[in-house]
Amino acid sequence: MASQEQTVLQFGQSPTSVSARVHPLVLYNICDCYVRRPDQAERVIGTLLGSVLPDGTIDIRNSYAVPHNESSDQVALDIDYHQNMLSSHQKVNPKEVIVGWFSTGRVVAGSALIHEFYSRDVNNLVHLTVDTEFRTGAAAIKAFVSINLSLGERQLAAQFQEIPLDLRMVEAERIGFDVLKPTNVDKLPSDLEGMETSMERLLALIGEIYKYVDDVVEGRIAPDNKIGRFISDTIASLPKLSPQAFDKLVNDSLQDQLLLLYLSSITRTQLSLAEKLNTAAQIL
Repeated sequence: MASQEQTVLQFGQSPTSVSARVHPLVLYNICDCYVRRPDQAERVIGTLLGSVLPDGTIDIRNSYAVPHNESSDQVALDIDYHQNMLSSHQKVNPKEVIVGWFSTGRVVAGSALIHEFYSRDVNNLVHLTVDTEFRTGAAAIKAFVSINLSLGERQLAAQFQEIPLDLRMVEAERIGFDVLKPTNVDKLPSDLEGMETSMERLLALIGEIYKYVDDVVEGRIAPDNKIGRFISDTIASLPKLSPQAFDKLVNDSLQDQLLLLYLSSITRTQLSLAEKLNTAAQIL
């Protein structure tokens, strides 16, 4: 019996080792672009900038939106705008290169076309999605890479596979992100409110440490040497200040923040008054 040739349906190699991390500036910029989008636009797309770390992690540090028009079967990007923005960003920070692209909402049919455009010059391209409509009650942030589905040597389609995503932020950035995550955000926290939130979180962490130490001393849980060394190093890193000196340091910092708030309020008032005087002068 003559042997028959078989055509195999196969997926491209899965980039299992690829992971990404995103900085809060990127998320804030995406949300701002979504708020400022044209009335007829349902979503916002744009370019992600960053670098690939030695361990293969894709570090996303910056972004900018790209004007586009899309329908059910095609997507039109403003390529000139994209290239001009990329050139401007790289003049400021030449180490930042294209590492992916973002969109608000979820992966849709047109996402494959946009991914194909960006993947012409970039390997392991990341597609970042940000749920700005809060469908789940909070901002869902996911990262994907594309895997090719081919039949023999013919490529049929592309499948998006989710990869691990790490949100990198310092404590001050996390406070702002936690405030913006829920759907019932009325206003951004002031410096005093942010400090109050930080103190409440610090007290909660100290309470957890006290409980852990008491449980270890009473024999309720087994001791962990790593945790013990971490607590010891943390206590040793604290400055040796008397309660009076610490109170004075906090009060001085608080007074400086109140002074900045007062000066900013005066500046806003002066700008508003100057704008009204300028408008009145033009009318007269």
